[in-house]
Amino acid sequence: MPDAMTLETRGIVIGQGAAPISQMIRPGEIVGLAGLDGHGQERFLEVLAGLRAPVSGEVMLDKAGRQTKINGFRKAVANGVAYLPRDRRATGIFPTQSVLDNFAISTVGRDSVLGLISMKSRRRRYDVYREKLSISAPRPDAAITTLSGGNQQKVLLARALALEPDVLLLNDPTRGVDVATRHVLYDVFRELAREGMALVILSSEIEEILVLCGRVLVFRENEVTAEMTGEAMTTDNVISAMFRRAA
Repeated sequence: MPDAMTLETRGIVIGQGAAPISQMIRPGEIVGLAGLDGHGQERFLEVLAGLRAPVSGEVMLDKAGRQTKINGFRKAVANGVAYLPRDRRATGIFPTQSVLDNFAISTVGRDSVLGLISMKSRRRRYDVYREKLSISAPRPDAAITTLSGGNQQKVLLARALALEPDVLLLNDPTRGVDVATRHVLYDVFRELAREGMALVILSSEIEEILVLCGRVLVFRENEVTAEMTGEAMTTDNVISAMFRRAA
C-alpha cells in the first residue's frame, strides 16, 4: 500500500528517569500493550494519540514519504490517527445526545454545506457503520443511554472509523461488553488490519492480546520490559515480564 501510514516513536520518555522507547507501528499490524495498571501502557497510548506530551522524544507519522510530528490531539486526528477512550461513560459518549449525534460529532465538517448540516449525509454514513459493526439501536434519534454498553461501544468505534484513519488506538476496547459484542469487535479489528490499518490495543486481559495481536509490548515502571512475537507470546511470558524489570 503506497499511501499506508507508519507510526514511529523516536526515543520517547513517558516518565521521569525511565528509559526511552523507540517503536515502529506498521500498516496491517495489531500491536498489544500489556502491563500492571499504572505502569505506563496507558500513558504511552495517550502520547501516541497526542493527548499527552512525552518527557522527551517525538512521535512521527510517515505517509508516502511525508513525515509529520504529532504534538497534539487535533494534529493527530487531522493526520489520520483515531483514538477510542477507555471509559466510554466519562470520556466517550455524550449522554444527553442521540445515537446519531454521538456518531456524527467527529464528522460534522464533512456533513456541512454552506454552514448547514445535511441530515441525509449523516444518516447515510451512520447506516454504513451500523451495518458494518452490527449496531443494534431502535432508531438513530434514540438517546444513546438507551443502548446496551456493547452497542454504545460500537457507536464510539463507528465514530472513530468514520474519520477514515490510518492508525487506530484502542484503550481497553472490550471492557464491560458482552461476549457476543467482544467477538464482533475482534472480527472488525482483524478486518481493519487486513485492509492495511495499523492498530494499537491496550487491554487489561492478557488472553485478549494473545488472541488479537501479532506483537506485544509489556510495560513496567514506564518502560517496555519486553517485546514479544510468535511463540514467545504466552501468558506465562507476559506475566513474567510484567513483574520484572528488563535486564
